[in-house]
Amino acid sequence: MRSVFKKIFPEVSKQLHYWKNKAELIPNQELREQALASIQSKKFHCQGGSVYSVLAEDRWLDSIEFIVAYQTISDYLDNLCDRSTSLDPKDFRMLHQSMEDALSPDAPLKNYYAYRSDQDDGGYLSELVQTCQQALLTLPSYSIIQQYCLQLEQLYSDLQVYKHVKKEERIPRLENWYKKFKDKWPSLSWYEFSASSGSTLGIFCIVSYAMAGKADDYLAKKIFDSYFPFMQGLHILLDYYIDQQEDLEEDDLNFCHYYRDEQHLKERLLFFIKQTNKSIQPLPHRHFHEMVHKGLVGLYLADPKVKKLSNGKEVTKMLLQASGIHSTFFHLNIKIYNHFKGKAKEN
Repeated sequence: MRSVFKKIFPEVSKQLHYWKNKAELIPNQELREQALASIQSKKFHCQGGSVYSVLAEDRWLDSIEFIVAYQTISDYLDNLCDRSTSLDPKDFRMLHQSMEDALSPDAPLKNYYAYRSDQDDGGYLSELVQTCQQALLTLPSYSIIQQYCLQLEQLYSDLQVYKHVKKEERIPRLENWYKKFKDKWPSLSWYEFSASSGSTLGIFCIVSYAMAGKADDYLAKKIFDSYFPFMQGLHILLDYYIDQQEDLEEDDLNFCHYYRDEQHLKERLLFFIKQTNKSIQPLPHRHFHEMVHKGLVGLYLADPKVKKLSNGKEVTKMLLQASGIHSTFFHLNIKIYNHFKGKAKEN
C-alpha cells in the first residue's frame, strides 16, 4: 500500500496530467469534452490498472506509461460510444480499431473517426496509440505473447460494439455472441460473459510481466486462463454494481440489472469471488494476484456511489466478509485516502 500511494498513484497522476493537457487542445468540441470527461471521471481505472506495474520490476515507470495510455483510450472510447449521437456499429468498430493497433507495434495509424461527423482531435487518439506501440516495441518477447493480448482486446471490442448499438438490437447481439462461447464457459450467463469481456486487467498483467522479461507463451496462456472470465468478470460486475443508480438515470445498459433479483445478484457476486480466488492460485506471485482480487472488492465497495444503492451497506458487508480481512483492509485504506484527497481539494 505504501508503494501504491507513494509511488504508483503519483506517477499515474503525472501521466494523466500530460494527457489532460493534450485533451484540452483537441479542436473538436465534442471530442474534447468526452476526452476530458473520461479522464476526470475515470481516473481510478488508471490507478487500479497501474498496480500491475509492480510486476514490471525495474521497468515499473514504462509499465505505468503503457497502462495509463491504453486505459485512457478505453475510457475515452467508452465515453464516445456511451454519449454518442451515432449508433452505427461500423463507427464503434472503427473507433476500437485503435485498441487493436495499440497492441500491434507495426500497425499503421488510421482515421479512427472515419464513420462519424466529429473528426479533428488534433492527433490525441493517435498519440495514445503510438505511446502504447512504442512501449511494446521494447519487449523482445512481445511477438510470442501478442496473441493473448489481442484475444482479450477482441473480446473487449466486440462487447463495446454490441452494447452500444440501437437499444432494441443490444441484447439479441450480446446473446448471439455468447452462444459462440457457451460450451467453453457454460457456468456463465450472457451478461456475465459480457462483463468478463469488458476488463483490461489481463492485458496489463501480461504486458507488465513482459516488461520484467518474464513473459513467454506458457505464462501468457496461464494468465489468460486465470484472468478470463472470473477475475475480469468480478472486476466489471463490481463496476456495474456501483453504477446501477447512475445507469438507471442515464438509461445505460447495466449487466447487474439482468439478475432475477437482489438475492440472485448477491449469490453470483459471491460465486465470482470464490471462482476468482480459485483460478489465480496456479499463477506465479500468487499473493500479488490475491491482493489485486481483494483490492478490487475493497476499492469498488469504498466508492461513495454505494451509499445511494438499496441495501448497499448490507451487500458491502457481505462481500467484504466473503473476501477476507485483506479486502476490509483495502476498503478502509481507500476510504481514508479518498477522504483526505477530498479535504485537500477543499483547502
